[in-house]
Order: sequence, then structure tokens, then C-alpha cells
Amino acid sequence: MIIRQALTKDAPAIATIANALIRDSLVTFTTDERSVKSVAADIESKGPAFLVAEIDGMVAGFASFGNFRPGPGYAQCREHSIQLTPQARGQGVGRALMDALEDRAIAEKVHILVAGISSANPAAIAFHSAIGFEQVGRMPEVGLKWGQRLDLILMQKILGPQSSVAPDTREKAG
Repeated sequence: MIIRQALTKDAPAIATIANALIRDSLVTFTTDERSVKSVAADIESKGPAFLVAEIDGMVAGFASFGNFRPGPGYAQCREHSIQLTPQARGQGVGRALMDALEDRAIAEKVHILVAGISSANPAAIAFHSAIGFEQVGRMPEVGLKWGQRLDLILMQKILGPQSSVAPDTREKAG
């Protein structure tokens, strides 16, 4: 298995993985499938914060992070996404992707990674717990898909002391 930065040539494989989950599951609340063009734009805009796991020359999964919310007060917080092919699940691919993604986040001075998880995805909740994320919130019935009301589970992981407070966000003394 190779973990590497996503390239625009990976966009069709990434769209295929994402669209299968959009079409066939409740793990995402969206019903709008991703175009190859939109995935390619996402890869370009996120750069080193968009990774793929490659097994035998095929994309087996991807992970990325982006802004959690706009504004300077959230500058050191990112929300991530991780999705795998069915064949890659339970094979250590997710853990390898998240280890590499956390390394990228730390290099960018990210203090907290956030996961927003559908209550219909207990495997993702268990996975995130196993890699050190803690559940910090639950928003009942905020998701609606296929006529079902779904809760959003919020989990976070504090990445550590290397993410010190940025000078522009510190309270001024005096």
C-alpha cells in the first residue's frame, strides 16, 4: 500500500468511491453525486491535505481536510473526510490514511481535527474512537436522507502542543 498526495488523474476513482456511498448509503447526508471535475478541483485546492491510498495501482480510499468554519478564530481547526472502497475496509487502509493526514495537519499547525459522522455509520464512530477521536457532540435529526432523520455525531482529536496559539488570536495583555 502506498499513501500519497492525490493527483487530478485520481479524480475518476475518487468520484467512484464517493458516489457509491452517496447513492447507496446513509453515511453521508448528501444526495448530490460528485462530478470528476468537482473532485479534481477539490484535489487542486487542498493540495497536500488530500491523500489517497493506492493498492496494486488502484485507489482504495482517500482522506482530506479543509476548513471547519470560516474566520480567523477557526484557523487551527480542520474537518476531515475519509472514504474507502468496500474491499479496503478492515485492512488498515483507513488507519494508514489517517496517520498520514494527521502528519500533514501537524505540519500545517492544525490543532484539532473534526469528524462529522452520520449516526447511521457506527463503524466510522468506532474507527474514530479507536484512533483517538472523542465524541464531543450530537446534533439530533439534522440530516435527512431517503425520508429518514439522522443525527450528526461530532468527534474531534486534539493533535498536540505543536499547534500553539497563533499570535493574531492571542488575547492582548494590558
